Amino acid sequence: MRILHTSDWHLGRTLEGRSRQPEHEQFVDEICDIARREQVHIVLITGDVFDGVNPPAAAEDLYYDALARLCDGGRRAVVVIAGNHDNPERLCAVRPLADRYGITLLGYPYDDPGVLAPATGRVARLQAGPGWAEIGVPGLDYSAVVLALPYPSESRLNHVLADTLGEDKLQVAYSTRIGQWLAGQASHYRPDTVRLAASHIFVAGGLESIDSERPIHMGGAYAVEPGALPAAAQYVALGHLHRPQPVRAAPAVTRYAGAPLAFSFSEEGQAKSVVLVDVEPESTAPHIEEIPLSAGKPLVTWRATGGLAQVERWVQEGRDKSAWVNVEVHVPHPLTAEEVQKLRTMREGFVQIRPVITGSDGLATEAAARQQLSLEEQFVRFYAQRHAGAPPSPELVRLFLELAESDDGEVDA
Repeated sequence: MRILHTSDWHLGRTLEGRSRQPEHEQFVDEICDIARREQVHIVLITGDVFDGVNPPAAAEDLYYDALARLCDGGRRAVVVIAGNHDNPERLCAVRPLADRYGITLLGYPYDDPGVLAPATGRVARLQAGPGWAEIGVPGLDYSAVVLALPYPSESRLNHVLADTLGEDKLQVAYSTRIGQWLAGQASHYRPDTVRLAASHIFVAGGLESIDSERPIHMGGAYAVEPGALPAAAQYVALGHLHRPQPVRAAPAVTRYAGAPLAFSFSEEGQAKSVVLVDVEPESTAPHIEEIPLSAGKPLVTWRATGGLAQVERWVQEGRDKSAWVNVEVHVPHPLTAEEVQKLRTMREGFVQIRPVITGSDGLATEAAARQQLSLEEQFVRFYAQRHAGAPPSPELVRLFLELAESDDGEVDA
């Protein structure tokens, strides 16, 4: 059986107000080509399909288009679970239609996808229950049992741990609860099936990408210990972390597929990929291959120590022509509004312009640099400094801007 694991699409996400829709469309084309070329049997999409609970219409259209193309008319299984960014009901709104094509959608940990009767040449769900399904695919004489744990917040689990626990005890209690859930579902595994698990969680020790992922844990409170993952699984597919990576301390082969695009400059230089897994029921270990992705623009930073003239020369030379660019320009004085405007009209791909003032004291330099930032940029940086690098949610940013633009111009602390 061949499985394609992908995650964290974040359809509808922007970069400082700039649309990423064309890049997402390129990615969908690319992953559909990979699924066809590699003759994939099951596609696992492990959460954060959308960037927010109320995605734009174009993002929803692309999601439905991707499902329709990936399922290949019901000949290829597709399993989608909700992440912390997703609205579970909205993600699964097309479930009655999806069932006709062998697509399995789960929004909450206890969702029961139901049985889907076998039909010649089409995907079937031979057995199913809350949080799991046995999936049969055309061309194979064995099936796969998939444990599916969508983002398990306390509210989505319908389980309150304790309001009075300290962070350390809360982390242990949460990790234990997730381990119990997965262990209970693993009772559905059989030796004559491929044994898979899919979830959207933060596993302790994973490498995060600052400013890219919205934290799903308070400090370490919602971190899951690697040992909580099911040892009986042959492959555990995870979502949430945007950097592709294995979870080496897990008792089974476990990987984060990572995001298909770079969503913040903290991901500068990261290679993006999807995971191809080959496994059979009696396999001791699956064969894993990372397939690199080419869709999307890279994110790069220019450090122009030669000032405005150097930036202009790089633009004329066509440097990083297809990239989104953060510009750090060294100048002897704060940039005027005309100079900033000139830089922004040089090319569309400039995201932020940060002057570094040379020949003046550090405080003056920092103050001058801040003056060039928009109010939104200043708030995002201030919030990240106060919260260990974690960015504010889009909703909090919008609330701040609304308060800042109120009639009296005052914002209460």
